[in-house]
Amino acid sequence: MKEKSFIDATKDALNLSMRLDKNVIVFGLGVGNSSNIYGSTEGLKEKFGKKRVFDTPSSESALTAMAAGMSLNGLRPVLIHQRFDFMIYSLDQIVNWISLWSYKSGAKSQMPITIRAVIGKGWGQGPQHSKSLHSWFSHLPGISVLYPSSPSEAKGCFMSSIFSNFPTIIFESRSLHSTKETMPEGNYFLDITKSFVRKNGKDITLVGFGPSINDILDISKNLEKNFNINAEIIDLRTLNPLDDKTIIKSANKTKRLAIIEYGWPRCSISSEVISIVTKNVSLKTKPLSFTWPESHIPTPKILEDKFYFNKKVALDKIIKLFK
Repeated sequence: MKEKSFIDATKDALNLSMRLDKNVIVFGLGVGNSSNIYGSTEGLKEKFGKKRVFDTPSSESALTAMAAGMSLNGLRPVLIHQRFDFMIYSLDQIVNWISLWSYKSGAKSQMPITIRAVIGKGWGQGPQHSKSLHSWFSHLPGISVLYPSSPSEAKGCFMSSIFSNFPTIIFESRSLHSTKETMPEGNYFLDITKSFVRKNGKDITLVGFGPSINDILDISKNLEKNFNINAEIIDLRTLNPLDDKTIIKSANKTKRLAIIEYGWPRCSISSEVISIVTKNVSLKTKPLSFTWPESHIPTPKILEDKFYFNKKVALDKIIKLFK
């Protein structure tokens, strides 16, 4: 066990995967040059060579098509978009080719592609560089969507997706890059089709993923310490497929539900979780969801601070469920 940051855990996952299989290729804008994707690919080109780790021109659609071709020829490509917003240029490749390739071939041909999509939350990124469209891709059959919440989750999700035989998009919030956690050394794999219970509880189910998990952990501590409310915490980890069984089992136990999502409310993961629970569980109170406002993200810090999630507002509304 060793303490590592989210970035170090990601670099560790890429390094170990490339050591395990010479067919693992890492590429994208900024890979192998001075930026090294916030340091997460630093040293990989020197270790594994420029044929397996390389920077690319700015052409997201072409890069994604190249990853598809690589995967059909026995490689396991890891394509990195250090700004998710520009990954949208590759929508045709993801929607019309990669996601349905296995289906069209009758499962006789697979595309083991891992796409790493970095989301720039905060720091004055503004509306052009802060979008999180994870729910778009979660709507799509044939592609796995993951959103890790911690360094150990990042490492496990990356290694597991790289060696799976289905295409995967891993969403990654820059706000998590500096977070640290004591985690296992060496090869580390997770079941990327399952969510997990971060904390057992009996009074309310708190659901989140990615950066919202840190908010939920803080809220849970406050609830227990000051109000004697014992929360169960579900870290979704996987957004497609959604692990209905884990969510329903927890909600059946606690009979109360709140979900926090760093994204817009319409057609969201939050609304999907609430739909799943209310179809299968008789809750004692109305479910709560805390999401972004229905607005684009402002650039000035004073407005940005008002836009993003407020833990006190969430805490106050959760406490009211017990009155």
